Amino acid sequence: MIVSKKILFIKELFSFIFKPLWLSLTWVLLMFISCDDMEDKLKPANTGLSNEPTQLYILSEGLFNMNNSTLARYDLTTQTLVPDFFLATNKRGLGDTANDMGLYGSKIYVVVNVSSQVEVLDAVTGKSLKRIAMFDAKGTAREPRFVDFHNGKAYVCSFDGSVVKIDTACLQIEAMVQCGKNPDGICVANNKIYVSNSGGLNFPNYDNTVSVVDLTTFTEMKKITVGVNPGKILADSEGDVYVISRGDYGANPTKLQRINSATDLLEQSFEDIQALNFSIRNDTAYIYNSDYGTQTSQIKVFDCKTEQLISDNFITDDTKLITPFGIDINPANGDIYITDSKSYTVWGDVLCFDRAGKLKFKLRDIGLNPKKILFK
Repeated sequence: MIVSKKILFIKELFSFIFKPLWLSLTWVLLMFISCDDMEDKLKPANTGLSNEPTQLYILSEGLFNMNNSTLARYDLTTQTLVPDFFLATNKRGLGDTANDMGLYGSKIYVVVNVSSQVEVLDAVTGKSLKRIAMFDAKGTAREPRFVDFHNGKAYVCSFDGSVVKIDTACLQIEAMVQCGKNPDGICVANNKIYVSNSGGLNFPNYDNTVSVVDLTTFTEMKKITVGVNPGKILADSEGDVYVISRGDYGANPTKLQRINSATDLLEQSFEDIQALNFSIRNDTAYIYNSDYGTQTSQIKVFDCKTEQLISDNFITDDTKLITPFGIDINPANGDIYITDSKSYTVWGDVLCFDRAGKLKFKLRDIGLNPKKILFK
């Protein structure tokens, strides 16, 4: 996990020169008028593709402070791979420690943590449309981590405690709200934003809250107390919000927890479901946990409607994983894609399983610490 890896490094922040951009009032008014006519304002995210995707975009983090994140593209039809598609298309590197990406409308949003940028790409060509700098007024890096989308806006949480709202037509930051320590997960449910405040950069003094932000006023409504070091957070179709509390890697183990978005109360803790990451499709969650020391991993299947574990072992054909690092689900056919970072220092693989837990194919040596997959 990036939080635990960051603790192992002595982090020196570089000084960034913040150059404010002065715009005339006339230009600003024209910019926002033009935003209303741009297509992505009304387009939904790719949460329910009706047609089979033909392209996989695979984001690899690289190594912290090595400036070697990559974005690969794999054509499912021709079975051809461009290992560093971003570099080949844009003639420059993606940046340092890219953690997350999301497809919304005709654009892909790549969150690059250490470089403190959100890279916006054309979803068809891969061309960079804009780099949105994520620095505060003093020029200090916000260190963005994850992104989610709702009604023409992209919401990005950052390690500095902020959540920013980005207009997906203009690609401008519209507003910012402050949450807890080192947010490390974000999702939208029931017209609210849920932000997991990890406190992961303050080891051993972790945070243990989830901030609830009202979408209309863009203000923090409350903080919900959850387990220690909350991370990945997702909602099901009924508005239940699931969060993984990753513990302190010692006395407090990881666990899955459930928040009721109608009451904003923590309603359930699944103490027996240890987890590091998960993904949900059609109210079925695929959850993985791994032990780097023993190089063992488990992938469980969970029914979000009945709140019951379906299976303790998703993989049914004896396929072995070393270090699961990301998990995503093809929204069209339900195939489950799991990335394996192996030792964190060699190029990892992408494995595709069908819903019965049998391996369909493997993409070897796809990138250094492959983390996130998009389907296009």
